[in-house]
Amino acid sequence: MAMTNERSRAPGQQWNASGYAHHADFVPALGGDVMRLLAPRAGERILDLGCGNGTLTEELEKAGASVLGVDASEDMVDAARARGLDASVVDAHHLPFEHEFDAVFSNAALHWMLKPEAVIAGVRRSLAPGGRFVAEFGGHGNVAAICTALLAALHQRGISGMGRYPWYFPTAEDYRALLMAAGFRVERIELIPRPTPLPTGMAGWLATFANPFLHGLDDALREAILDDAIAWLAPNLCDSHGNWTADYVRLRFKATL
Repeated sequence: MAMTNERSRAPGQQWNASGYAHHADFVPALGGDVMRLLAPRAGERILDLGCGNGTLTEELEKAGASVLGVDASEDMVDAARARGLDASVVDAHHLPFEHEFDAVFSNAALHWMLKPEAVIAGVRRSLAPGGRFVAEFGGHGNVAAICTALLAALHQRGISGMGRYPWYFPTAEDYRALLMAAGFRVERIELIPRPTPLPTGMAGWLATFANPFLHGLDDALREAILDDAIAWLAPNLCDSHGNWTADYVRLRFKATL
């Protein structure tokens, strides 16, 4: 769902590196395809935008690139630094770099950045002439069932959910237009349905990613909303053995200057 929003980030979303590693280690584990699209080369200078705990940043370095990881979460940056990586706390809407990188890479982060034009403009400034922007993030239709269940659980209690909606999930056409308007040539962009198994179930996924929907609510109300959402999602996203799958749709692209 593409949205126009004056916020740059979702309120209420807090990142905990150890919790993320426990509930969402599948996120970097599924980054192989976008890494191959990037095709990092030895000696390149690469910016990892939204680096999280540095799992893929580390893989980029293993390919011989010189990598700077940036993330808005201090806890995530601390986890990346604990790996021995070069990482800094930076708001992606205000990138401070000028023509410093051969490539900007991002995995599973751009959908948290609610002013995409500002992010893309900063990426363009950060790239050297001929540089490339390669990323994958949530696209149109991503976690649609999960969002619908959460919004319905809020609505049932008289709470408006749309002001709490934390993500930017554009269509390929919409994001292509933004990239081209910023001066990029789009070599490849596509929406990819990717049902994704959840190792700690829907409860673990919601505990990690759904906090903006519940921001400011008391514990009992939060628990009731989550219980309803999980019950409504179970018939479609949980199999007979109790295994949960999230209805992911990813937007993957490569754009160059």
